[in-house]
Amino acid sequence: MRTFGKWLGRFFLLIVIAVGAFLIFAPGYVERGRNAVAEHDPYVISDAAETLHADLLIGDWHADPTLWKRDLSKRADRGHTDIPRLIEGNVAVQVFTAVTKSPAGQNNEQNSAEAFDNITPLAIGQLWPPRTWGSLAERALYQGEKLEELVEDADGRFRLIRNRADLDRLLTDREAGSELVGGIFGIEGGHALEGDMSNLDRLEDQGLRLVGLHHFFDNELGGSLHGISNAGLTDFGREVVNEVVARGMILDVAHSSPQVVKEVIEMTDIPLVLSHGGIFSHCSTARNLPDDLMQDLAATGGVIGIGFWDSASCAISPDGVAASIKAAVDLLGEDHVSLGSDFDGSVQTGFDASKLAAVTDALLRAGLTEAQIRKIMGENMIRVLRARLAN
Repeated sequence: MRTFGKWLGRFFLLIVIAVGAFLIFAPGYVERGRNAVAEHDPYVISDAAETLHADLLIGDWHADPTLWKRDLSKRADRGHTDIPRLIEGNVAVQVFTAVTKSPAGQNNEQNSAEAFDNITPLAIGQLWPPRTWGSLAERALYQGEKLEELVEDADGRFRLIRNRADLDRLLTDREAGSELVGGIFGIEGGHALEGDMSNLDRLEDQGLRLVGLHHFFDNELGGSLHGISNAGLTDFGREVVNEVVARGMILDVAHSSPQVVKEVIEMTDIPLVLSHGGIFSHCSTARNLPDDLMQDLAATGGVIGIGFWDSASCAISPDGVAASIKAAVDLLGEDHVSLGSDFDGSVQTGFDASKLAAVTDALLRAGLTEAQIRKIMGENMIRVLRARLAN
């Protein structure tokens, strides 16, 4: 009996060790597979591109690093972004978007809202607080809390931007030589509100300033570009749009159905943002909206963030991204194109945030002017932020 008890104890110890090893190593293993950088030869960047890049004001509308179990204050050997790599890439402003639900088998064509949710096991496996395991709103709030903690952990190299004064202060300090990144908290999909406007209040208090209406499936706000219904806005969706406008937030229509985008354009009078995507006539995938609808978005005074992954730009190299950006400039005009990397968004890219100078080099070689590059890499984004953020 004593021998049996000894073996039973060893068995449970092995289980504890196995579970511990899984919780320690599995998150990194999963992320390495989901957020890979393709192998490539070292990028050759001209002196002219290096000089220009160092003088650019750079902003990116979309990245998802708060989804993963990493200390973003330290340089990691996986994924695409963290504060050191953003600083190396000379990024001034980065939108950090909370992902709260992602259907199994997600694809750009069609997804059911009832499909198994990939984020639930990820939250449990990464030891997120139990309150997040069954609540989309709590998942968004938790990722906002991560950004607040990052302010403390990054030794003055990271600030959260909540208003126009925060933005102007950040840019002034960077011009004076400070190496720091400003972060804007966003959500990828209004399902994080769980159909309850009080959750918008809670998230706004947490620092939320960019609201994406949809992700990969239809939700309480209306139809997704990748959902089943192809529907427009619901009554709740219209209420959310009106609140986002009234509260001085940025409205993001990435992943929304064409009908939702049309209705948002009709009912608002603000510069709209499509944070990450591409130009259909350049990259004809189900991820990209029709060209005429993208032109209507640009006509609001807003911007389209060009993505760095395959289904947005049909190429992931710096030259491929530059070609996608040039197609956007040709279609929409130089005042309506920005960066929308989707770094750390379960995509493979051709480079991480530290190598953004390779994009500047590629844009120069593609024939864009210095003035155009300055607008695309950040000035257009800053213009929209100043137009939308409250004082």
